[in-house]
Amino acid sequence: MKEGKNVIVITGASSGFGALAARALARAGHTAYASMRETTGRNAPQVAEAQAYAADHSADLRTIELDVASEASAAAAIEQIVAAHGRLDVVIHNAGHMVFGPAEAFTPEQLAELYDVNVLSTQRVNRAALPQLRKQRRGLVIWVSSTSSAGGTPPYLAPYFAAKAGMDALAVVYARELTRWGIETSILVPGAFTGGTNHFAHAGSPADKARAAEYEAGPYAGFADEVRKGFASIVPADADVSAVAEAIVRVVETPFGRRPFRVNVDPTQDGAEVVNAVSDRVRAELLRRIGLGDLLIPRVLATSK
Repeated sequence: MKEGKNVIVITGASSGFGALAARALARAGHTAYASMRETTGRNAPQVAEAQAYAADHSADLRTIELDVASEASAAAAIEQIVAAHGRLDVVIHNAGHMVFGPAEAFTPEQLAELYDVNVLSTQRVNRAALPQLRKQRRGLVIWVSSTSSAGGTPPYLAPYFAAKAGMDALAVVYARELTRWGIETSILVPGAFTGGTNHFAHAGSPADKARAAEYEAGPYAGFADEVRKGFASIVPADADVSAVAEAIVRVVETPFGRRPFRVNVDPTQDGAEVVNAVSDRVRAELLRRIGLGDLLIPRVLATSK
């Protein structure tokens, strides 16, 4: 592999941001593992597409079985990557799932499942991958967050928004617990892209159909269409979902110690960039006030053999 190139694993890379990022990173010369579940089953066509793409572009794009809902699966995938390369440079937390509908109509079990996919999945992958990055005393963790954690948030997406806010909060604190190990963190914050991904098309719906019907029969009749149309109206016609993948490549290829803590890719400009700038600054100032300002910069450490 070329000098300066990275071994990268991306979760939830069967489609959407993950698949696009894996391909962009591989085109840039990195070894990109597009991880997904059911590589020999439901996602077998996606595996074949990735293989064809790799061949057509002479890119080191690989697929690997990794079910983010399984600790054993995450551990096995990371072990396989490290065994093949002797290292792992970048972990990208991208796996996620969206639901759409009145919050009251979702069961607690549905919210727990959504939290599992969007938040607990990152913990499983971190526990599998971080020992290797800490051993190397160098690495990068990228979290694909959402502007919904800080920007304008329309109704009917509450369970998803709450889960992404939880993931973002986890990412912020994890970042400060990794800098002394020489591990950097970047939080990528995409806005609403209504085209180019399956995010909205594959969104889950409330399990309590009767409760949802009460909303549709009441003052919120037709409200779901209002939200969808409202979202679509603020997304520029030239909004290209590949901008998220390109931003990830730029972060990966930025020199160590100079990578941005947070990158916004928001065609709708919903205000998250402004809110995040303030909240991140407030958090940084507190660390400085209590004598922990060093946590804001990754420590340069000798690689452990």
